[in-house]
Amino acid sequence: MPAVYLVRYGAVPEVARFVAEQSLSVSRGETVVVRTHRGLQLGTLLDEVKATSEAEGSFELLRPAAREDLAAARENSRHAEADFLDFSRRILQWGLELELIDVERTLDGEKRILYVLCDRGPDTTKLALQAAASGLGIVEVQPVSSEGPVVLPAEGGGCGTGGGGCGCHS
Repeated sequence: MPAVYLVRYGAVPEVARFVAEQSLSVSRGETVVVRTHRGLQLGTLLDEVKATSEAEGSFELLRPAAREDLAAARENSRHAEADFLDFSRRILQWGLELELIDVERTLDGEKRILYVLCDRGPDTTKLALQAAASGLGIVEVQPVSSEGPVVLPAEGGGCGTGGGGCGCHS
């Protein structure tokens, strides 16, 4: 029977339910490898929870982090520091009204997540498009507010969609 765990993941932390095919021998605070909507990431195990029907479609907890996973994460962290300087420069060069607050790479190093202090709006879209047009690989722009990651409403809305105001330019 699948086991369900609460795991904190991401440079700007999020907490979600993660399903493992079977109960794992892991303890609170242990680093684990998870598959999220962004790809493979490291997370911190918070607790095992009761399996419910809500667990369907949850993210996947793959395994406790191995030495190789931790080494890859350290290497990605070093690259993310260089990415931060590069993207900060590019944001100014491209004239975007965004404040870059952190950069994270997925465990496989294939995707960069740019955390920007702003609501979702036209400049976050422009940043993603400019990065793609510049051949910078797979880049995801994640707006962040004082309350954490900004989630795009299921029904749209936000800056540029006719669904409401944007805090990016105020």
